Parts: sequence; C-alpha cells; structure tokens
Amino acid sequence: MSPRGAPPQLVVISTHPIQYHAPVYREVQRLGLPLTAIYGSDFSVAGYHDREFDTTFSWSTDLLSGYTSIFLSRVSEGGASSPAATSTRGLAEALAQVSPDAVLLTGYWPAFLRQSAMQLTLRRVPTLFRAETADHAKRRGWIRDSARSAVLRLFYERCAALLYIGKRSRDHFERLGASERELFFSPYCVDATVFESDERARARLRESTRMELGIRSDQIAILFSGKLVFRKGPDLLLDAIEQLPAELRERIAVVFLGDGEMRAALAARSSVAKLSFVGFRNQHELSRYYHACDLLVLPSRSGETWGLVVNEALLHGLPCVVSEGVGCAPDLVLPGETGEVFAQDSAAGLRDSLVRLLAWNRDGLATRVRCRERVNRYSVGAAAKGIVAAFESGLGRSASPLTLHP
Repeated sequence: MSPRGAPPQLVVISTHPIQYHAPVYREVQRLGLPLTAIYGSDFSVAGYHDREFDTTFSWSTDLLSGYTSIFLSRVSEGGASSPAATSTRGLAEALAQVSPDAVLLTGYWPAFLRQSAMQLTLRRVPTLFRAETADHAKRRGWIRDSARSAVLRLFYERCAALLYIGKRSRDHFERLGASERELFFSPYCVDATVFESDERARARLRESTRMELGIRSDQIAILFSGKLVFRKGPDLLLDAIEQLPAELRERIAVVFLGDGEMRAALAARSSVAKLSFVGFRNQHELSRYYHACDLLVLPSRSGETWGLVVNEALLHGLPCVVSEGVGCAPDLVLPGETGEVFAQDSAAGLRDSLVRLLAWNRDGLATRVRCRERVNRYSVGAAAKGIVAAFESGLGRSASPLTLHP
C-alpha cells in the first residue's frame, strides 16, 4: 500500500515489454494513475529469436517511456531470453520497493505469471486481471475443460476486478461466474500513432508499393500478416484461391507479411496466384503493405485469442475475412460492412467469403470509412480508461480518489 498522502500506485506484472501493451501503460500514467511495470526480462527490447517467426529481432517502437519499469533480469546479464524462461526471483523485493495499491496481471501463462499470482495472494494485494481470455481458441477434452474452469473460477473470485478485451473475453468471465460489477471493458488495441493509416498516406504509398511487389493495378491484392505456421492457416488461403472461378483467380495477388516454417511450402505453390513474400517487418514499416492491399485474410485454425492484425488492417481501411476461430471476429468483423467470417479450417467457406466481400465492396472509400469507424472504438484511450476504472473499483475506499487528466 502506498504511504499515507502518496498518490495511489498501480503495478503491472508481465514477462517482458510488449509492443501492444506499452502504449496503454503510458496512457494510464498520462491519465493520472502512476504505473510501474515489473518485467521478468528485457528480451523484447534487447533482441530475441521468435521460434514461430523463425526470426531474431527487437521491436523498433518505444516500449519503455512514459511509465516506470523494473526488470527482474536482463539479457545482457544472462537473464531470460523468452517468456517461458522468465523467473519470479526478485519479485517480492520489487513489490516491496513499489508498495502498490493494486496489481494488474496480464495472463496465467507462462509459469512466471502463475507464480506471481500466488505471491499476490499471500501479500493480499488487490489483483486486477486483463488477458487474452476466451473459450474458443483451443479444443480440450471434457475432463481438462472442467478442471480448467474450476481453477479459473477460484482465481477470478479472488480478483478485485476483471478486464475483458472483447465479447468473447466477457463471455468467458461471465461463464465462470463474474458479476457485472466486477467486469470492466479494456479493449485490445493497437497504437495508431506508429502507423500512416489515413487516406493521404494511402495515396502516397499504395501505387509505389504495388509496383515494387509487381502487382498490377487491375489485380486484387490479399494480405496475410502473421507467422507462417499451420495454426494460422496461410495454406488455407491458397486452397481457397484455387477454388475460385478462373477469371477471378487470375486477378488475385497474395502478399505474405511475416515469416515462419511454412514459407518454402507456400512459395512452392506459386502457380495458384501471384505470391509476394516480404518477411518480418517492424510496426513502422507496415503501413505501406496495408495500403498496397485490398483486404486482409486471417484464416486461423486455432490459438487466435484475438488477432491484432485485424485492428491494424481496419485502421488502414482494409476489410477483413477471418475464421470463426479469430477472437476479435464478433467485435470487429461485421459481415457485409467490415468483412466476412467463415467456418474454421474450411477452404470452401473462405472461398465463399472472398466472393461475398468482393461483391459488396464496390465503393472502396465507403468501406474504408466503416472499417476505421469500427476499430476506433477499440483504442489505446479506451483500454487505459478501463484499467483506471477497474483500479478505482478494486481499491474501494482504501485510497484517495484519483484526479484524472483529460
């Protein structure tokens, strides 16, 4: 607990700085709630190897300014180089140093976060929980699902507030007994300031990027952005294109933005459509590829608890075709308006969704306006305000009310 007279303090516990979370923490601090993040390691800043991307990189965006950070280990000193390797060694001392009024936990995987939750229970610190919670992303047997539900129900009962990132996240919490007063909307979001996403940027970047990629002006460019791995379904996209009518298939070009173990197998199918592989790109490099394309496809088979590339695409005005396994589908993808949704692992369903979208997306500008309007509800500001509201609710009367900045 903060010393008497000191402003309330929020601590976030996470394995490492995450490019989609840091802007939210900065905004929480700007709103008037002092925030300190305790990270298990700095590998995302120092540079690390992502197994699924099969690429070594560090994020080029600012992950640390605007709020206070404490690292339990650093790569330069032999610290953890992946989430699974992070340790809670030193966490108790860090919590004692900050003396938080409440702690925001960002998940229950890996073990680092579960062990952190146990320490918070022992210290009786009010715990807020915001994570990629959902029931759809992974198939489990009845016994495993029942055991998981029982454990999570007990954990959620001990939390002071639960922050849901979207509809499926809220459904998950409500299924496990959460009441209305415990739930706060803190949407999953991307930082719009790192992109050039408006119409002026589109006019400047679209044609030059298409020329660089060898995409003709009369071609329909489909973007796949993400790891080229089986669970993401990039091969399913090519299967669906193969099933399109010949006159439409001949006009299709596909841009694969990302890398992974399936790259070679996908490249071997160049007879299906015009294929471009641009590899992994940091956030500040992405806008040109979004503007060069006409729609995004995210055909995930499993494990897609949200799908932030959909946020990015809509921000640039691109409608999205996603599988039912994509967590953000009920929030962001409105059939006939901002995209289409198809059954998981169904090439025929994806084919039909592509045909439907191309049929109604005649006025590209009107679609781009609708896409941007939809995703603007899922903003950094809305996420930060949800955290602040949950913090104040979790504190009850244990601290002075916050004076928020506009």
